[in-house]
Amino acid sequence: MDHVDKQILSHLQSQARMSMTELGKNVGLSQPAVTERVRRMEERGIITEYRTIVSPEKIGKHAAAYMLVRTRECHPFLDFCRSNPDVVECYRISGEHNYLLKVISSSTQSLEEFGNQCDKYGTYTILIVMSAPIDHKFLIPTIPDNSFNLLD
Repeated sequence: MDHVDKQILSHLQSQARMSMTELGKNVGLSQPAVTERVRRMEERGIITEYRTIVSPEKIGKHAAAYMLVRTRECHPFLDFCRSNPDVVECYRISGEHNYLLKVISSSTQSLEEFGNQCDKYGTYTILIVMSAPIDHKFLIPTIPDNSFNLLD
């Protein structure tokens, strides 16, 4: 992956709906050339998908929490997590707990109800999110205009 690919990724991660023509202008390539580079990065698995980020609060999801879960019932617990719409992320982790979940719900009361449903799988700790000073960071640094050599 060269510096032009990194430039492309920098632009796409902040605006995935950018047209290939606009993207090409931003990185100094023709539309066909930038389209080919994006296609190759998709084929190589560097770009895995394109997403829309939805504001949880705007759809009535006002409470977020992380849960540390310790269970011996891994398969049933994972089936439960997959079927529950409030579980938005699930990670298998090492240490005292088996799983780390991110749960987004309508209220702290519904978070408590979710915890009650988890009781049959094992023990857990709920860590309620109060704020998100760093909500999301890009994997490829955002490149200011005329600063492309920062990625070399």
